[in-house]
Amino acid sequence: MQIRVGFELIYNCPQPTPMILTLSIHYTRASDLVRPDHLHTSPSIPLTAYRDSFGNWCTRIVAPQALLRLSADALVNDTGQPDVVAPWAEQHPVQNLPEETLLFLLGSRYCETDVLSETAWGLFSQSPAGWGRVQAICNFVNQHIVFGYEHASPTKTAWQVFNEGKGVCRDYAHLAIAFCRCMNIPARYCTGYLGDIGVPPPYGPMDFAGWFEAYIGGAWYTFDARNNRPRIGRVLIARGRDAADVAISTSFGPTTLQSFRVWTDEVNADGGMT
Repeated sequence: MQIRVGFELIYNCPQPTPMILTLSIHYTRASDLVRPDHLHTSPSIPLTAYRDSFGNWCTRIVAPQALLRLSADALVNDTGQPDVVAPWAEQHPVQNLPEETLLFLLGSRYCETDVLSETAWGLFSQSPAGWGRVQAICNFVNQHIVFGYEHASPTKTAWQVFNEGKGVCRDYAHLAIAFCRCMNIPARYCTGYLGDIGVPPPYGPMDFAGWFEAYIGGAWYTFDARNNRPRIGRVLIARGRDAADVAISTSFGPTTLQSFRVWTDEVNADGGMT
């Protein structure tokens, strides 16, 4: 199957403002790009691309004073298969984990393992280690948090969402990641496109999505505490410790996001959208 993905973001800057953008599809999907997700700006400005320490493609710009429009529109080949389910995947003792996974056992900006550790062990120590434990965490988080865009906050942490019991997809991911790390399971934050392919209506407004990956059974597996079911058509943009590492934009000066549109649509054989 093929999926059309893209975005249009309009920023208003009162002065020239340096920015870092994390909006490019992840290099692991490069071979799937039928039409690349080239970043377009209006007005035209210089772009500098680089790879960050997590392997994500990032772009540096200096946004001009007044309005700046950023957009991309890509076509991606996809298997059409749902997320892999591997109930046999075992948990690794910490001493046997690969060194590159150890960073994802530690606390981070939005995932405070220190204050959630006792709670995590009280909730999940009796669950089966490995896949079963990560799924038990997802089940709890899915039931514990009430979803609503009105609950979104750029400063909300896993500890806060645990106590408030409400949030958006990134909050579900942060709490699940923190619980996994407390239980000695490496977990990393993911952001990307996730449409409503294979999901019955009604559909919510389209947005960038947040989910996570846990390292069990010798591999990184996708989990989604918000939807809590295998989904079709994820298109990864970036991975990191938490949302601080994969923000769509980081501004070094005052900016206002005036308009925000994201699309993720399955393309029919005749080129139309479903």
